[in-house]
Amino acid sequence: MVIRTEGPARTCGVPEGHTIHRLARDHRRKLTGGPLVVSSPQGRAADAAAVLDGGVLRDVDAFGKHLLYRFVTTEGDQRTLHVHLGLFGRFRPRRVPPPQPRGQLRLRIVGARHAADLSGPTACALIDFAEEDALLARLGPDPLRADADPTRFLAALARRRISIAQALMDQSVIAGVGNVYRAEALHAERIDPYLPARELGEERAAALWARIAEQLANGVEDNRIVTAPGARDQPVRVRRNEAVCVYRRSACWTCGGAISSDKLAGRVLWWCPACQPPAVTAPSSSATR
Repeated sequence: MVIRTEGPARTCGVPEGHTIHRLARDHRRKLTGGPLVVSSPQGRAADAAAVLDGGVLRDVDAFGKHLLYRFVTTEGDQRTLHVHLGLFGRFRPRRVPPPQPRGQLRLRIVGARHAADLSGPTACALIDFAEEDALLARLGPDPLRADADPTRFLAALARRRISIAQALMDQSVIAGVGNVYRAEALHAERIDPYLPARELGEERAAALWARIAEQLANGVEDNRIVTAPGARDQPVRVRRNEAVCVYRRSACWTCGGAISSDKLAGRVLWWCPACQPPAVTAPSSSATR
């Protein structure tokens, strides 16, 4: 099934790695260093809030699409709060004092000068060291982290028969990539999304890793996804569908050709057939269109 797109549509889905790392950076700057008032107006995180209330946030780590808040409690214990935003989660910055809680507010963190409200996350709970180790063991390397090992990414691709488009959405292969960066990175490297991952080759896989790392880093700085060449330099803020090359577009930013889309493993895949022609070799049965 190949669907021709009729026009731009609203981007949705799980926040991608740049959003998570940007949140970690902002919360590290605004909320660390002093005692915090932590509450759960909704009540679903009341136990965690009671432990963390009055404590000090030492650091915030981002791993792919996961946030880890490192607290020292009022009793001197080190505790970690795990947050995964999922499809509907959102952090909203608030001024101090923040307004009265509204809606299903899972967690409120209030510092001396800044506050943050969390609603709708998939996960918001204290985890111990064993649970954290298990979580991180499930994740592939995160291109935005200084300690990321790209050879793990290369090795993971070399073992997989599935298409490269499917592999990039597997968080055990590479952490932090979502539907937008998948489409944009494959387009930038002119890779057929249905090419079996193990047929990509080490050189092209390394170039793909570098491209993803660059795009994600730009996303952190811009606080949005801008992958179309020249769009980051435009003085006027471009609209979402004008800032990408193929994702949810009707025409390719690069060549002007029609964009194709298809359902792949439950998500819509977007690509330009002209810029990303099928590989010369026949695709394996696991990667057929």
